[in-house]
Amino acid sequence: MVGLLLLVITIAPAAAVVGCLVFHKRSVAESLNLISSILVFVAAVAIVVLSRGGPYLFWGNYVVVDMPGAWVTLCTAIVYLLASIYAIGYMRLLQEEEGHLWRFYALFSGFALTVLVSTVMNNAGLYWIAIELTTLVSTFLVGFERAAESVEAAWKYIIIVSGGISLALLGTVLFYWSGSVVLGPVYDMTWATLQQTASKMNPALVSLAYLLVLIGYGTKVGLAPMHTWLPDAHSESPAPVSAMLSGALLNGAMLGIVRYLAVADSAGVGPFARGVLVALGVFSLLVGALFIVRQDGIKRLMAYSSVEHMGVVALGFGFGGIFGVSGALYHMLNHSLNKSLMFFGAGNVMRSFGTKEIAGIRDVWGRYPVQGSLWLAGAVAITGAPPFGLFLSELVILRGGMEARYGWAVAAMLVLLIVIFVGFLNHFREMYFQSSRDSESRLPAVSKWCVAPMWLALAPLLLLGLWWPPSMWEHFSAIAHFLVDGSP
Repeated sequence: MVGLLLLVITIAPAAAVVGCLVFHKRSVAESLNLISSILVFVAAVAIVVLSRGGPYLFWGNYVVVDMPGAWVTLCTAIVYLLASIYAIGYMRLLQEEEGHLWRFYALFSGFALTVLVSTVMNNAGLYWIAIELTTLVSTFLVGFERAAESVEAAWKYIIIVSGGISLALLGTVLFYWSGSVVLGPVYDMTWATLQQTASKMNPALVSLAYLLVLIGYGTKVGLAPMHTWLPDAHSESPAPVSAMLSGALLNGAMLGIVRYLAVADSAGVGPFARGVLVALGVFSLLVGALFIVRQDGIKRLMAYSSVEHMGVVALGFGFGGIFGVSGALYHMLNHSLNKSLMFFGAGNVMRSFGTKEIAGIRDVWGRYPVQGSLWLAGAVAITGAPPFGLFLSELVILRGGMEARYGWAVAAMLVLLIVIFVGFLNHFREMYFQSSRDSESRLPAVSKWCVAPMWLALAPLLLLGLWWPPSMWEHFSAIAHFLVDGSP
């Protein structure tokens, strides 16, 4: 059954890519991509439920379905579905690209495929290849609108991220070398093999290899100070692509860091590895807070929010334990939902007001009562305020930090979250409660395709803030144990 679901997750987007390349029609491409996203979502939900019985190995142990990977697969599938719905309404607004939209959907489905494949790679080298493929495909999506700023952002994205991924490759080679001393020159470099052999590896070499993969994949995650590609790429991409970059790709890269962190723990260098990850998490929160307070571009505001929240996730995994890991996994899901909502709202107001600047967006609530309310609720949620899911996940991470005796990191996180809360919502106060000189001018209506996924993102975000399902807590606890010893 798991194998069949895995085939659905990979074949559905691959078939959508082929269909788009064959038919060259927007309507067909929209339908194929949407059907693909629905199938992937259904299969991902089922795989999460079945993953407790794993890990399941396929294709000569090169592919694995385990609990951490299945959870990231679900987060990716959710964003893929929401963004596919939103794209139907949003991409039709790009009339100058009407003849090229089939290419967009081919790339979009391909991007989803590469992220989904990365979550099930059981070989560290193949995982690196999958993450690099996400870069190559998404670069064309970042620059899809072909404006000067978009092309510049695409070049910046591929250069910086490829540089970081090159360091991750060097770290992967060093991990292989460390294992070869124990297992011989040829062995299967699976995650389980690395974790089981780590105790016999040279600790100094493991520490160096871990630093390289942390910097490399941390660049892809957007952890500061390796985050410099992220604001430009997120702000210049079409809105559905921004949602995928923030809500799906960053989680996929974080999964690699988490897997290598488990290896570092087994090698006896866990305190060092966790300390570095916690430091990067706090620094990412600091950078996010400073740039959020003084930001003037609406999508760049969302981008620096992604830097902040990836810092929070890094803190959770760095703290470790049941609470740290559970909070980080819960935060991944809530952030995927919330950031999709925020980028959808940003895309709507940008197209309606004809500007990316916060100063040019005024009286949103008065002009768009429904979508304005949804976007404002999302803004409150993204700052970690109750009663939404991010508040609960951050609270659990803070408890994890106290249990792990990272008091300084907990204190820094609390202070910076308060700064971000004030700074972020101050921008929304200006956009919602200040009127502009042309307040009487009529603005275009927003497509239902662009509003529906906002509802679909906000509803579970609110539910997850009011109620943490006991079964989900048990699942997170099992993942925490799995990352320690490889068994639920």
